[in-house]
Amino acid sequence: MNRYLPVAQQHFLTALASTSVVVKSICATVLLLYLISWLVDTHVALGVTPGYLFPPNFWIWTLVTHPVVEQHILGVAVNVATVIVAGRLLEPLWGALELLIFFAVVNVSAGLLSGLSYVLTYAATFDLRYLFAVHVFGAPAFLGGVLVALKQTSGDTTVLRVPQIRLKAAPALALLALSVLRLAGLLDSSAPLAGCGYGALAGWVYLRFYQRHSRGRGDMSDHFAFASFFPEALQPAVGFVAGLVHAALVKIKVCRKMVKRYDVGAPSSITISLPGTDPQDAERRRQLALKALNERLKRVEDQSAWPSMEDEEDDDDDEVRTDAPLLPTRDPSPPAPSSTQNPTGQESSIISFEDAPAHS
Repeated sequence: MNRYLPVAQQHFLTALASTSVVVKSICATVLLLYLISWLVDTHVALGVTPGYLFPPNFWIWTLVTHPVVEQHILGVAVNVATVIVAGRLLEPLWGALELLIFFAVVNVSAGLLSGLSYVLTYAATFDLRYLFAVHVFGAPAFLGGVLVALKQTSGDTTVLRVPQIRLKAAPALALLALSVLRLAGLLDSSAPLAGCGYGALAGWVYLRFYQRHSRGRGDMSDHFAFASFFPEALQPAVGFVAGLVHAALVKIKVCRKMVKRYDVGAPSSITISLPGTDPQDAERRRQLALKALNERLKRVEDQSAWPSMEDEEDDDDDEVRTDAPLLPTRDPSPPAPSSTQNPTGQESSIISFEDAPAHS
């Protein structure tokens, strides 16, 4: 085990060195607050506590500080790894400023929605533990948002081959894993599950409707629809309900309609593009298609049992040479009278291409 630690440390430092100042600053803040947590309870002062978030206390700064607060070394590792993955995979596509905006939108929205959910739960149960014993903090909110963003940009990437799991299923699997851990009693509260769920929801809403691209705002493609996060058996029902909710939000001007753009001036046939489609995403999909095609061609070349084209042509030539002496033989039955018949009464030995059988 000890021999793998230097290798892991080297990979970690290499990955961190290739990221921007935004990623380095977030990781440094997480490590610093973890060290401070040995002295004071940072998860109370800087984490989202539902009873303190809303008036009369109004601890609104916790909406900004809760994603960089950790109590355990495992949480620190997950938090730093999530930020570095976002810096390596998302920052080259978006830029450092857009990644910072996404980080803020996801975490502030997740903290606000989580606190509001626990306040409503208290209103239904009158249990004070939902107000003051629950603390939302750490990596789960941003983890949910990053998994949604990776589904959008690299959803077809295979994470595991046996069983085959693609990256587009990662948000649902993360929520399922947190649910199992909570039911098994390995999580102290449901705050990580709530944070991850609301973080994924906030990330999807932002990427779907509001993120600015070079070709518009948002991503209204079908592969990024809300129903695509659910199993195929549930997608029709979820899509119907999501359509009703979207129509209601459009009427109150919260969301906008899905608009298709037709490029009739393209050199090829008419192309249809949806607003928010990133050219880098199209280039990524083209590279994946080329890679899959090259792998298939390589497998075909490795199969030596397949006959070559030269062998087929040789067989065809042998067949023609074998049948050639039989072509000029006479038909034992007398020929039918024809206006084109030879005046000497002898049958011609030439067969026209129209009469010859087609050779496939």
